[in-house]
Amino acid sequence: MASCADILRSEFPDLDGEVFAYVTGILHGGGADFESVDDLVEAVGELLREVSQDTKDDSAIREICQRLFNTLQLDEAQAQRCSQVLLDTPIQLSQIADGCGECCLGGPLMVNAKKLEKAEARLKAKQDKRMERDSLKSSNPLVLEEASASQAASKKETRMESSGKNKSYDVRIENFDVSFGERVLLAGADLNLAFGRRYGLVGRNGLGKTTLLKMIASRSLHIPSHISILHVEQEVAGDDTPALQSVLECDTTRESLLREERDLTAKVNAGRGEGTEGARLSEIYAKLEEIEADKAPARGPALNSNPFATSSLLREFSGGWRMRLALARALFARPDLLLLDEPTNMLDVRAILWLETYLQTWQSTILVVSHDRNFLNVVATDIIHLHSQRLDMYRGDFENFMKIKEERLKNQQREYEAQQQYREHIQVFIDRFRYNANRASQVQSKLKLLEKLPELKPVDKESEVIMKFPDGFEKFSPPILQLDEIDFYYDPSHYIFHSLSVSADLESRICVVGENGAGKSTMLKILMGELAPVRGIRHAHRNLKIGYFSQHHVDQLDLNISAVELLARKFPGKTEEEYRHQLGSYGISGELAVRPVASLSGGQKSRVAFAQMTMSCPNFYILDEPTNHLDMETIEALAKALNKFRGGVILVSHNERFIHLVCRELWVCENATVTRIEGGFEQYRDILKEQFRKEGFL
Repeated sequence: MASCADILRSEFPDLDGEVFAYVTGILHGGGADFESVDDLVEAVGELLREVSQDTKDDSAIREICQRLFNTLQLDEAQAQRCSQVLLDTPIQLSQIADGCGECCLGGPLMVNAKKLEKAEARLKAKQDKRMERDSLKSSNPLVLEEASASQAASKKETRMESSGKNKSYDVRIENFDVSFGERVLLAGADLNLAFGRRYGLVGRNGLGKTTLLKMIASRSLHIPSHISILHVEQEVAGDDTPALQSVLECDTTRESLLREERDLTAKVNAGRGEGTEGARLSEIYAKLEEIEADKAPARGPALNSNPFATSSLLREFSGGWRMRLALARALFARPDLLLLDEPTNMLDVRAILWLETYLQTWQSTILVVSHDRNFLNVVATDIIHLHSQRLDMYRGDFENFMKIKEERLKNQQREYEAQQQYREHIQVFIDRFRYNANRASQVQSKLKLLEKLPELKPVDKESEVIMKFPDGFEKFSPPILQLDEIDFYYDPSHYIFHSLSVSADLESRICVVGENGAGKSTMLKILMGELAPVRGIRHAHRNLKIGYFSQHHVDQLDLNISAVELLARKFPGKTEEEYRHQLGSYGISGELAVRPVASLSGGQKSRVAFAQMTMSCPNFYILDEPTNHLDMETIEALAKALNKFRGGVILVSHNERFIHLVCRELWVCENATVTRIEGGFEQYRDILKEQFRKEGFL
């Protein structure tokens, strides 16, 4: 391939030496900044067009720039050879224009100095931007996109807010946009929440449900200042705060009064008072008595036999108990607007039943993101569907939403098809009589009619979610996987399991349920061989290959790299196309596959974990809370994939619909052993409800 210098000489044989030096210097020094041929045309195209004395048009100049751009794609060494003149510092274009004198083309060199200065400034800005981006990457390899929201201000609501006349606890957010980085999640959306109603927010993974809750919680979207908001997120972090204290701190009014009371008492005792402390203390004591502050520790929601009354620290709790604690904080604070993001994640069935019952008596407004159909059917009074960058409202529970949505889609499709037929009918008439003078007025009338017809859009159908687990089925002679008279404990004074005996084969579809802390995850790890029993024997077939999905699967992913890189590191030796195909089987395709895993939604991270787990084609799956963070369509697809999979499955789940779709056996983990319930999940649910009645919760 010809060098850049060769191309310039052949196309511009009489090019002035200084201009030649400038152009080759720009090509050499800024080659890395030309991300496309358009960048190169912007940098030198105008100069080349002017020095050609209009002998070459725009298309010819662009073609030359394309050849130069292709040459610059060579490696650095070859790119250096293509330039005969290397410039250590940029040449000022204005100086060249002023001092180059007569050109060898036979006349003065007519170069527009201002245009060239602008081109030079644009190139310098591009170089500075690249340097800034590279510097940022080197100092922080993970640069995440940020969410943002914008909203058209309502003058009426602004006046009412400033005058203090707005006493309503309804939430009206009109004509707002929400973006995540460069991706638009919502455009021109409206959200109206009537006080006292319970709204379920549903939609596919990655469309922006969690982001919307965060924008509301941070008040990036306008919420009247007198409305208190509390947000319970998907993941609950643990720290060194005592559990009970973390619950009590949520009552900000009580905490503020107690803090002021302590400060004033300290001033009085130290003799630093100003004489007004006594009156203020009397007011504080009256308010504390009014809100029954002394009864607060006993008022904290129990969520059933929880250990919050102890001095345990947050970091000492399991994921299920942390979620219970986060819910206890929210319910204790009694906000005007309660935002819940997947509250049933990691909760056991008993806690879910209690939460369903409690939320039905909630007096203020709830906006909950959930993919648990049964939970939404019990709790929600309204459904908000996020799709196609908008929010659609439906009255009623989730089942009612599904029926109405299907009817709307059918009606929309019928209207669209009917209008298309009507348009075609009119168009046929127009085409037939377009050149008939006697029908000219009728043709004009039909044309106007077509113009006035509203343009209906075809039904926007969501793509079907498909998941497939590669088969690893082989005929194994039993035992396949078995625990025989197992004892296990972390502390000898407290047995997790005593004389535990269970077994599974390659046709098993077993669901394990039980309260948080009963040992479900521990049993799974014993089955996998990660934990050794204190006594007893674990049998596993020598050809058994287990795939494990942890309820804390995010901890197993490197969040700083893309999903493609993650698979390449875990399973080296394959092509990028193979990694992309594997990820695509679980809905991670296109740019999602090359974005940092940390920037993906919770459900998308779960799909990456599934892609990683199935890459080695296991013949037995052990899944711990696999439906956490997945949208309903993906949960349905996961159930179908497990049913088609030719191998064994043991899973822990509290999603009632998922259990009904997949499981044939139900194991209940309690009292240091595992019991098989013949009646399945319905019988287990009835047992819990009977316990609730005896305890006075129902």
